[in-house]
Amino acid sequence: MKKIKLIYNPYSGDNNIIKNLDNIFRIYQERNYMVIPFRISQTMPLERAFDDVDEYEYLLLAGGDGTINNIVNTMKKLGADIPIAILPTGTANDFAFCLGMPKNITRACEQIISSRVQEVDLGKVNDSYFVNVASLGLFTEVSQRTNVNMKNTMGKLAYYFSGISEIPRFKKLNITINSENIAFSDPSLIVFVFNGKSAGNLNIAYKSEVNDGLLDIVIVKGDIGPKTLISFFEFIRGEHLESPKGVIHFTTNKLTIDSFEDIGTDIDGEKGPAFPLHITCEKKALKVLGYKN
Repeated sequence: MKKIKLIYNPYSGDNNIIKNLDNIFRIYQERNYMVIPFRISQTMPLERAFDDVDEYEYLLLAGGDGTINNIVNTMKKLGADIPIAILPTGTANDFAFCLGMPKNITRACEQIISSRVQEVDLGKVNDSYFVNVASLGLFTEVSQRTNVNMKNTMGKLAYYFSGISEIPRFKKLNITINSENIAFSDPSLIVFVFNGKSAGNLNIAYKSEVNDGLLDIVIVKGDIGPKTLISFFEFIRGEHLESPKGVIHFTTNKLTIDSFEDIGTDIDGEKGPAFPLHITCEKKALKVLGYKN
């Protein structure tokens, strides 16, 4: 039998993976695969999941964006060159959905098994990789403050409501952004650097492609007032890149973001590095299964 390793986070989302373990084993066993599980925990270093990585066809990952981020960074640190497939079982599954993975675990498994390996890009901030998005500003604050139970029960509506409540008291970002395409130094509310398309299940960089060798940068300018609220609701409707009002969008394979202020950064829902941020697109740096392009 072919062997795959299932690396799963039992705490992601609403513990959805726990309810589906037997079903996953059944589906793979019926197709002549042996699934070897590795349970992510605080008492077992994630590096141990890669002790025998050469024995496996690919890694089947179950968790949200933060889990996928941690696993991919561990892979890169160890120099492991093995395809991954993602089961969307976290609170936010933006990268999995960018790859076209179904929410239904049975359908996701079948899509993975019937697919071929493809190569997609990764983002890199200083020494850390991100699969989906690096961000700073309002969204970072909202993502880190929004109650986990609220996220699980309300989904992306939790971000809408929390984001609207934060706008009146949010401090504008004083940053500089430099790339071959643009030099930006105006105050802003939000900065997104996308490898994927969405953040918090909000389809923000809907023109982004995960295999084009480019990152999509979306900046919301810092004019706090009616225009800002209009821009915010255009995010909800998915119209902000078509008729940008206070929104800047461009693509690049390399940029630098800097600030002298104490501003938090975020990569795939986890705390990001300190300034300056040297960000690059690492073209075709990750092998994936299940990608429906």
